[in-house]
Amino acid sequence: MRALVIALGVLAGAVTLDGPWPSTVDVAHAAEWDAVRPGESTQSTVRAQFGQATKVSSQKLEGYDTVQWVYEGDQAPKGMIRVTIDFGLLTPQGYRPDFVRQMILEPRRGIFTRNTVVAGWGRPDVADVEGDAKVFRYRSGLFVYFDREGWIAERMYFTPPQPPPPR
Repeated sequence: MRALVIALGVLAGAVTLDGPWPSTVDVAHAAEWDAVRPGESTQSTVRAQFGQATKVSSQKLEGYDTVQWVYEGDQAPKGMIRVTIDFGLLTPQGYRPDFVRQMILEPRRGIFTRNTVVAGWGRPDVADVEGDAKVFRYRSGLFVYFDREGWIAERMYFTPPQPPPPR
């Protein structure tokens, strides 16, 4: 969760590639990977796609019960070192404990290159640097952290769609 808070917190200071986002364009759906879409997919969707998790843990977050499933080793999807999925999302309709809040991919080196990411999800809305990492940010909720050279994706955060930065 800390990484998500950090990722969302730096949006305000990011530099856009093509100027400000048009205020008339809304992102209707979150970015997805392997049929899992944060804000829409549920625990049953994830279980059907990936099976039983390697590790399951629960915690209270801001007063809500949340669950985290981790897939690693032989249970990680092909090409991944680890996939972590956090459940529990506060929506306008109320708290949904079974909804995917975020999914974090830790791909094996070279599985997702910068070109692969752009081919799969398009040009980022924002490209900047956070620490030593080059980062692509998408309004669809995808945040991709690359290696120092900016070519190999090391972590990919899938979250619900993000609001445009303040003007």
